[in-house]
This record gives sequence, structure tokens and C-alpha cells, in this order.
Amino acid sequence: MGPFGSGKSSGCVVELIKLAHRQPIQADGVRRSRFAVIRNSYIQLRDTTIKTFHDWLPPELFGEWWKSEHNYYITKFPGVYIEILFRALDRPDQVANLLSAEYTGAWVNEAREVPMSVIEALQGRVKRYPGAKDGGCVDGGIIMDTNPPDTDSEWYRLFEEKRPANAALFKQPSGRSQTAENLAWLNQTSASIKLPVNDPTRRALGREYYDNLAQGKDPDFVKVYIDGEYGYVKDGRPVYSEYNDAIHCKECGPVQAKPIRRGWDFGLTPAVSFSQLLPSGQWIVFDEIAADSLGIDRFSDTVLAYTRETWGNYSFMDFGDPAGNQRAQTDEKTCYEILRSKGINIEPGEISDSIRIESVKKPMNTMIDGKPGFLLHPRCKRLRKGFLGKYRYRRLLTSDERYTDKPEKNEYSHIHDALQYDASRLFSDKLRGKVEWRKVELPRLKRV
Repeated sequence: MGPFGSGKSSGCVVELIKLAHRQPIQADGVRRSRFAVIRNSYIQLRDTTIKTFHDWLPPELFGEWWKSEHNYYITKFPGVYIEILFRALDRPDQVANLLSAEYTGAWVNEAREVPMSVIEALQGRVKRYPGAKDGGCVDGGIIMDTNPPDTDSEWYRLFEEKRPANAALFKQPSGRSQTAENLAWLNQTSASIKLPVNDPTRRALGREYYDNLAQGKDPDFVKVYIDGEYGYVKDGRPVYSEYNDAIHCKECGPVQAKPIRRGWDFGLTPAVSFSQLLPSGQWIVFDEIAADSLGIDRFSDTVLAYTRETWGNYSFMDFGDPAGNQRAQTDEKTCYEILRSKGINIEPGEISDSIRIESVKKPMNTMIDGKPGFLLHPRCKRLRKGFLGKYRYRRLLTSDERYTDKPEKNEYSHIHDALQYDASRLFSDKLRGKVEWRKVELPRLKRV
């Protein structure tokens, strides 16, 4: 795990070749091995992973490249035969092949983008080639490289909390530190590349690469991609580019004279946001509840119990997904009917995605007496990470920079939907430019 440009991918290429040379010599005098090389998408695999591999081991010098099958057979090392099978997770045919073959080992490139379920399945496919009759597999397994993931990720939990005995994490130093790696190969000129690798001029040019990369970037980008530390990773295009964590994330709480507003999202990943419109006009969001694999009946009980314990002295207003008025095929009751049976008088929010999102943006773009019109309490962890970029428009796999029309559905989208249903009842009328009409008595016309 390390920053941009630190040589992670190159190191993995070399490691596969080293593993291949440690396999047993078979009866015909050849050491055989087979490796899967995995990337999240085909475009990433083609443009980065395969290119890096071929830069180090050009097919015209080291073996045969079967482009249509994405297989590379390395045959030019004396007494060694290596199969490299490149596989992308957005190609169903390649995934099926990946999880049915037997390998010596695997390299997962940019591992934080790959679902943990794939890694777990892959563990059952490595260290199985060569077979026992041919001497067995020596030092097989999975190697991975990645920029630092989020502290909420499964990767963080695996390597920092669970720390299984059969896994190890190697952290590279910051690109701006005195011990930064690979500086002698970054930002070099035709003159500097002729100097010794440890020459101060070469390292200075490499350090300049990271200094330039940091210019104008937000602190989270620098933390992850330059310093190589865990942090919020922004992929895709954030829905709320207007959100500024330093300005909008502050401790805040409701005032007694006003009701607390709850926004609800349904489904098996239900969520509730807690907000209040203060007398000053400032909209504060100070709490959240989110659940996984929980029906609305049990989830609403959880919300009510938490509300009584935490915010028992307040009155409440509730707004939710308009789809909650529809009956499911498996139940005659709607979500709204279930909530109302428990004393939650919920009303529907806005159905339009664009109006709901703009409803949240409106107070975010407003200043009231020198203070931001929107505040988020730090305890709202899912909402906060969503605002920081996890609630996003997914980038399309095209050559140009295009994104989905609607936000990606993920673990952060449900709580943001809940917040939007609440916001739409506060601010959508102003967005539409709605005018309150009143009856006007017109003067009577005289007959001429």
C-alpha cells in the first residue's frame, strides 16, 4: 500500500517472476506456474495493468501474447514456463473462467476496487498448480497492491483490525518523506536519467513530482495519494461538490422550541436522518440511523426506541419516500401504513431526483448572518462520507469523462435519499419558483 508513482505495480510484476522461479522442477526439467492478474474493469486492465507488465517483459523478447484471450505465455527464461492470465471483473466470461481455474498465485492490481468476495473466492483457487504429482506448488498465494482505502472499508478491517496470521501488509512511506521510494524514476529528464540512482539530483526531481501533484489538491487527496495514508477516497463525481467539510461539519443540536424532522428511506437497507430548521433559517442535520437487511417494521421499532432515549422531549415531523405508499406483493400493508400504526404520521417527500438533490444544495450554498446555511454533525458518519464523495455519480467506462445520470446505489445512498425527502419538503417550492396566488376582486366593467 502506498502513494501514486511509488512502484507498487512494477514490484508485483517482478514478484510474480520470482515466484515462478521458485516452483519445483518437473520431470522434463521445466518449472511451470500459472498466475491470474486481476483488475476491476477491462479498460483499466488494458490501459494500465497489461501495459505495465509488457513494459517490463515485452512479448517480442519474453514470449507469446495472445491478445484475444488476454493470456501471456512467458517462455524465454531458461527452464521456466509461466502462464499469465489477465482477467477483468466487468467481463462475466472472464470472471467465470477466473473462479474455475487452478493457479499458482494471483496478483490483484489496485485491490481496493475489487470486492472482498472475489478475494475470498480466489483464495480457494491458488496454490493448486502445479499439482502434487508434479511436485506441488511452492510459495503460492495472492499478492495485491493498492492506494490506501477508506477506514470504513473491508480492507482496513482485514489488515488493521482482524490481522489474520496468513496475511501481511507492507506500507510505503509518504512521497514527501525523506525515505520516499522510487524518487529516482519519477519526473526525470534525459540528462538526469544518466546519473547514478542515488544521485541527489534524481531524488530532487522525484520529490518535485509529489510537490507539483499536491498543488491545489484538497487535504484528503494529499493524504491518500501522496502521503499513502488511509482516508476518504473520492471515485466518480461527488453529488455534492459544494460541500466543504471544514465549513459544513460542526457540532450542532436541536433547539427545544422547534420540532425535529425525520427523513425516511425504505427497502431492506432503511435509513433515517434527523434534522431541524432553526429560527435563524439555518438547517442542521445532527443524527442518523442506517440498517442493513432489516424490514421497516423492525427498523421503525429501532428508530422509535432510539428517539425516546435520545430525543424524547421533542415533537417530530416525518417525511419519506413516496414509494412507501405502494403495497408490496408479499404484504398487504404499505410502509406508510406500518409507520402510521405506530404513531408516525409520515408524509411523502419529492419524487424527482434532481429537485431532491437541489433541495439539499440550496442551504449548503447559503450564508445566514455570516454562518453557513447548512451544518452536519460529525456523528453522522455515513452522511458525512457521502458528502465527501462516497455518494457519487459513477464514471462510465468510456474513453471520455462521462458519468451516470443518477447517483450510484451504495451503502451511502440510502441515508442521503432519506435526507433528501426531508429537504424537499423544506426547499423544493422555492426551487420551482412557486408563487402563492390569492384571490383578487376584479373591477366590474361598465356597459357602454
